[in-house]
Amino acid sequence: MYLNSWMIYPIYIELCVKKILHKNIQVLQNIVSIKGTRILTFSIPHVLKALQMLSKERFVSRATFGKEIHLGGGAVKTLILHLKEAGIVDSTKSGTFLTDKGHRLTKQLQNSIPTECRIEKCSLIQGKYNHAVLLKNYSKMIKTGLEQRDYAVLYGSSGCTTIICKNKKLIFPGDDKECFIRDIKTKNSILENLRPDEGDVIIISSSDDPFVAEISAKNSALWTLASS
Repeated sequence: MYLNSWMIYPIYIELCVKKILHKNIQVLQNIVSIKGTRILTFSIPHVLKALQMLSKERFVSRATFGKEIHLGGGAVKTLILHLKEAGIVDSTKSGTFLTDKGHRLTKQLQNSIPTECRIEKCSLIQGKYNHAVLLKNYSKMIKTGLEQRDYAVLYGSSGCTTIICKNKKLIFPGDDKECFIRDIKTKNSILENLRPDEGDVIIISSSDDPFVAEISAKNSALWTLASS
């Protein structure tokens, strides 16, 4: 079948975006690769959180990294060293900051993971703490949502719910029924805080610990992008 250029161009753009994403996630993976004999206590979702912090603040201190990413002093020092070796950050007496390369990497990741928020417990989302991550235009890559749950459970999640924005409704993968019929407050919170568009994916991870809920949701999002 003959394809016009206007049909091929969107496919080409999508392939280029995926290639860039895979390359960026490989950069994150290289940062957490074990160097020497010391076992690292951080992984790619921790690196993503560090980059998100650096994108919001001009400088971030080691103490702030440790507090927000739940790492000890030695682990924070190693994380910063690995980021420096990758050319993503540099440091002064004021703290650590993103380099031009770091800004480009972070911006590209944020294009695919633009927003996150906490979700209150409801009839559908039962965790004490629930963290939601939005993936832009990734609904075609979602099968049943079980893969996203498995990626989250690896980081201590007690449960993970995957939702797709389709036909202006929030639905479960493989279903066309609105999943928040009885939870209008939760639905409105998601729409207000995440602002999903057609084809977007929302991954909500739960835990008794707010940091575990967040880091497990990030891990699920990152590996969903990497596996596409």
